[in-house]
Amino acid sequence: MANAQDYDSSYDSTLALVGMAGRFPGAPDTEAFWQNIAARVKSIRLFSDDELRAAGVDPALLSLPHYVKAGAPLPDIDQFDAAFFGYTPREAMLMDPQHRFFLESCWQALEHAGYDPSTYRGPIGVFSSSAFANYYIHNIFPHKDLLESAGSIQLEASNDRDSLSSKVSYKLNLRGPSVAVQTFCSSSLVAVHMACQSLLNYESDLALAGGVCLQIAPNGYGYLYDQGGILSPDGECRTFDANAQGSVLGSGVGVVTLKRFLDALDDGDTIYALIRGSAINNDGSLRVSYTAPSVDGQASAILGALSYADISAESISYIETHGTGTRLGDAVELAAMRKAFEAHTNKKQFCAIG
Repeated sequence: MANAQDYDSSYDSTLALVGMAGRFPGAPDTEAFWQNIAARVKSIRLFSDDELRAAGVDPALLSLPHYVKAGAPLPDIDQFDAAFFGYTPREAMLMDPQHRFFLESCWQALEHAGYDPSTYRGPIGVFSSSAFANYYIHNIFPHKDLLESAGSIQLEASNDRDSLSSKVSYKLNLRGPSVAVQTFCSSSLVAVHMACQSLLNYESDLALAGGVCLQIAPNGYGYLYDQGGILSPDGECRTFDANAQGSVLGSGVGVVTLKRFLDALDDGDTIYALIRGSAINNDGSLRVSYTAPSVDGQASAILGALSYADISAESISYIETHGTGTRLGDAVELAAMRKAFEAHTNKKQFCAIG
């Protein structure tokens, strides 16, 4: 379809990705991130003892046999254009870097889409997720003078995950729904799903969705390996490999700008991707433990998304998976994908995973 006049009812519930922004280990923006993926660049780093000591790692850890000297941190997390967003240097200092990065990325995602929030007339929604506020615990809470002079309201608004979306809406004057989403590993994707629903319900005309996780030194510069846990014993992540032993946690921020597809066509937006359908659910209690994944739950979510999008499994040629690199997680995810696809087709070897 060149525009909404070439009407096809199968696109009624389709959403368009019209802008994006992000920062990732080894990639300051989404373009560099894609180049790294295309060039198979590995962004997990192995650190020397000198680098770890400089990052503030306890020297006693460095000689432990189960301390893994690997990580994927982001540089320059202390950098923030406070004046651009109307913050004083002191206000910026009290703010979790995750809030700073997410605010900047929201502005950049709107800019990438070609929209100025000060002139856009429709409601713009914000759906965000973030990791735990380690900055507050390690950099603010130990200083009683800061706690007393700043006050609890300012500190909570500047560091709490619940205020992440609403702070963006306030600073950019966005008047759509402003929702913080916290569902552990799925948070950013659930935020995208909720943004899609807001657009389809006409609560938003544009929606920002994404998440942020920053490991602040010494976190992110090595970790203690715990056998049976999710972390890798050697700093390598071997997803769907026979030698898979775990993941390596990293830092990053990503935000997408979403819009109803037919509106995006009519307005001449650059469209980078389409979301034909999405679904969320929960595994319930019929699984090994609270943290264990469920084949039935994951398969049900995949089938729900396929049904909503009204497309065949055979039309899918690639799946970007969760891919924890753990034996249990990878096995369950593969089994769930097989179960969902086999409900549609007996065809094999037509869909790549990554």
